[in-house]
Amino acid sequence: MTAMRTPTRLCALITIVSLAACGSPIPRPGAAPAGEPPSGTAQPGPPIPSQPTPASPERPAPPPAHQFHLGPASSALVAQAHTQANGGDYGQAAATLERALRIEPDNPLVWIELGRVHLGANDAVQADAMGHKALALATGDPAAQSSAWHLIADSLRASGRNGEAAEAEQRAAGLAPH
Repeated sequence: MTAMRTPTRLCALITIVSLAACGSPIPRPGAAPAGEPPSGTAQPGPPIPSQPTPASPERPAPPPAHQFHLGPASSALVAQAHTQANGGDYGQAAATLERALRIEPDNPLVWIELGRVHLGANDAVQADAMGHKALALATGDPAAQSSAWHLIADSLRASGRNGEAAEAEQRAAGLAPH
């Protein structure tokens, strides 16, 4: 007999919880219908006007929308790539940075690092492409945009395109924090 009563209690509990979750109040015996105040309680009066709040002092402007930084895993990989590139192993350094890109594919700082490795390996075309990719991702972060423009300028200079490199340097300087 107990086995039959447990499912019934469980069903009743589920029904009550379901009604409560829907926001439907369960009427109590003798309670006033929904929308009417219970008898014997004061009727609400007109709202009390609130006191005006004093003007808040001016706050400094919020920081730029994005301030890119490397996460711990990417930071460790970038450090490893620096060691590899400083040892002349640009291929391994690029592979290490590509691992960092799998972790943070939308982080312009990783793309800039990869561009620097390509530039060190005398691949100015790839460095330029990495700089433009970083620039596209760095919206809202002037420091990251400036770094991307510096990479682009360096890659243009390495390709003998000094006039365009000077223009890129000017763009980088215009974004650099003063």
